[in-house]
Amino acid sequence: MGSKYGAAFTEWLEARRPAIPPDKQLSKEAGVSLFIHFCFQFGASMSGVFLTLYLWRLTQSMIINGIYFAVNYVVVAIAFVLGGWLIKRKDRMVVYRIGIAMNAIFYLAVVFAGERVVTFYLLFAICNGIASAFYWVGYLTLMYDVSTDRNRIRYLAVNTITFTLGGLIGPALAGFLIRSADGLQGYTMVFGTACAMFLIASIGSLRIRTKPSHHKAYYLKYTSLLLRKHPRWTKSLLSFFTLGLQQGIMLFLPNILLYRIVGREDVVGYLGVLFAGLSIGAGFFISRFGTEERSRSFILYTSVGFVIGGLSLQAGITLPTVLIFMIIYSLCSPVQGNTVSSYFYRLIGDLPLRGELRVESVVLREIFMNAGRVVSIVSFVLISARFGFELLPWIVLAGALLQFLMVRLIERDKAAGAGESKNRSKSEVAG
Repeated sequence: MGSKYGAAFTEWLEARRPAIPPDKQLSKEAGVSLFIHFCFQFGASMSGVFLTLYLWRLTQSMIINGIYFAVNYVVVAIAFVLGGWLIKRKDRMVVYRIGIAMNAIFYLAVVFAGERVVTFYLLFAICNGIASAFYWVGYLTLMYDVSTDRNRIRYLAVNTITFTLGGLIGPALAGFLIRSADGLQGYTMVFGTACAMFLIASIGSLRIRTKPSHHKAYYLKYTSLLLRKHPRWTKSLLSFFTLGLQQGIMLFLPNILLYRIVGREDVVGYLGVLFAGLSIGAGFFISRFGTEERSRSFILYTSVGFVIGGLSLQAGITLPTVLIFMIIYSLCSPVQGNTVSSYFYRLIGDLPLRGELRVESVVLREIFMNAGRVVSIVSFVLISARFGFELLPWIVLAGALLQFLMVRLIERDKAAGAGESKNRSKSEVAG
């Protein structure tokens, strides 16, 4: 089922595009992976967005939300290390399927716990962190395996489109379900529907073959040596830390701000459709015009956009200013994320063992990014506890300004690019 719908899904997304050169076309397994990721994001966007509002409705505390996500990201970083070890010992699909199943179990637990989620919110943060880490370490490794240096920018762009499409439909449906039910019953319906989507994703994952690693040694303990010997790779990891500095509070703050302004979950969901639609448009843009040579320019343009959005909030936290900020963020974030991810995956090929360090690279990537997220959330919680929410616009603006650091961290080394082409040619001759 996953193979059939995955291929159809990819064909539908590319129907209006001009003919694609053979070396940039996506494989069948790439299409299946995109279909699975759509199903997962459909369920995750329904439940994840409204888990934030669920905690807010029960506690009226943004600080509790901050603590929840800070603990969650710390656990994600630790669980990524364990997940990477399991991938090396078993296979990325084993960890990937465990992650999907654990996410389904997590939201079932939310359904059964009901309002007691608040009592055990730290435990739920830990469980959610482990489930998310196993899913993402498996998927990020799979993304490298089902794409090539020639089609990876396209694959990541189409991945953004499918990911955002799931994020577009999910919140709208969730908002409708919550609005049409009494009290908190709608949240239970949302979490139950999410579990069904995770089940479909699990079935679809069976269509991708396992690929056990021939190098079962886990080289994470040697990464300090790699960091010293490969400065471009190290800078790319620091770019993910910088990315995390903004992402930390952006993963939960906008929905709470919108709910405080409009007071209705369904309106938050419908606005989510607008923002997701803009992100899909940005995904099409990067798939059409994204190239290695434009990486630094795209990072610069998106950084300027984030700052303009952050400046809009200086006029006050109102519906127009939050909408302006979110519209700009929805356009810039996919371009920034795809650019830095594509750049990072290309650098993995320059490391020793010709791509066999992809698991360790993915683990380090997540450690750096979650470190940035935790720093931003902890800073937000401490500042909010001390000064209230008056400084919130300045916190957002500071995170936007820090994105300019990525312009210095993203490099274009022509010699390295030539070396990669040479290596590919040798590989083709050997084949």
